[in-house]
Amino acid sequence: MSASQKSSSAIRRERAADQIIEDLRSQILGGALPDGSRLPSERELATNYDVSGPTVREAVRVLTAMGLVNARNGNRSTVTAQGDTLLAMSIASVVQFERVRAREVLGLLGTLNGYAAELAAEHADSDEIARLREAAGAVPRANSVESSAAAVRDFFAVLSEISHNPLLASLCRFITEMQIGLAVRLSGGEAGGLGRIAGPLNTERMRIVAAVAARDSRRASAAVHDHHRQVPERIAEIREIGSRPHAQDSTLTEALTAWLRSNVTIGGQTTMPRSTLS
Repeated sequence: MSASQKSSSAIRRERAADQIIEDLRSQILGGALPDGSRLPSERELATNYDVSGPTVREAVRVLTAMGLVNARNGNRSTVTAQGDTLLAMSIASVVQFERVRAREVLGLLGTLNGYAAELAAEHADSDEIARLREAAGAVPRANSVESSAAAVRDFFAVLSEISHNPLLASLCRFITEMQIGLAVRLSGGEAGGLGRIAGPLNTERMRIVAAVAARDSRRASAAVHDHHRQVPERIAEIREIGSRPHAQDSTLTEALTAWLRSNVTIGGQTTMPRSTLS
């Protein structure tokens, strides 16, 4: 049933806004109101649900904060529900609320990408493996912060995509974005700084490709873990944080928290670049 067809009798006065939120949320997540579609106007919603304008505005504000719609003054709200954005908001909230350390986040990424590599070795076809090899080859050719970040992002985006597990791919994409954002933030925008992470790991990325191509899931996973074990130390080296694990962890965690606050905001409006695969 669409919002325009919703019977007002289904709305109980004492919790009208909550019920409108749940009804529209169900329609959005169920596909009745797909990404990019426009909600009925405030007046139409108020009439359909037989409630006041302020009640409708409250419901739309909550849906905006949930990242499901984008409300613009003077225009009808637009559905902006995207799996990656919703997941990004959830993960960012948990990381900050639970005070998750940067090394724990990066360690989780190694496990997720390792599993993606296992699945890719089992399920990827020859064309997908060729794309992975091409993405790996693009990393050493990058000559700026933006191109280096994009090349690394796309390599791991391809790896997670060819696992053929959508939830895993979405998790990998966002946590990879966190790792890249952390590295870029600490590099101060210097191409050389980011290159000190990506460059020395070219061999590891090609090992991942070779293992996936050989259909060796165990070796593919091991290659990913070898790659990710080196990342925190190389990120720490960019700003010469020091060799003490506690000092490194504290600095990395502060930088990660700052990046999350800047790039994942209420309403699901992120400044993260979208993957070329999305």
